[in-house]
Amino acid sequence: MKIRKVDIREAPLIQAIINQYAKRGKLLPRALGDIYENIRDYFIAEVDGKIVGCCALHVVWEDIAEVKSLAVLKEFSGQGIGSELLSSALKEARSLGITKIFTLTYEQNFFAKKGFKVIPSSSLPHKIWGECIRCPLFPNCKEVAMEYIVEGAAGS
Repeated sequence: MKIRKVDIREAPLIQAIINQYAKRGKLLPRALGDIYENIRDYFIAEVDGKIVGCCALHVVWEDIAEVKSLAVLKEFSGQGIGSELLSSALKEARSLGITKIFTLTYEQNFFAKKGFKVIPSSSLPHKIWGECIRCPLFPNCKEVAMEYIVEGAAGS
């Protein structure tokens, strides 16, 4: 397995992986335009030349970023690919000097095992609510807000 940054031509593949989970209500769907606009945020996991997972690290402010769209094709789940994608995002956050990472998730146990703690949604930056209010589930979203404190971040 190889984790790497995405090539812009792979955006439709990322969308297909994300939307596979969105159809089951596990992730928010992503428009192709949104993926293109944020292409630098994405990491992908590749197994034998096939893209099998993705994860985005979206910088929100000087010290905070969001982990978004962490997804692995169902037939490759349970192999540690999601953990490796998250690890790559956290490593990049550390190198950028980001000290806090948050996520909105239905997979609380996965993130808790990685050191994320549940926080009140109201403590999240107001900037993210712009995306939330466009969501069809707003204001009845059941995602859990979680936060990770980055140890050894550059500049901290």
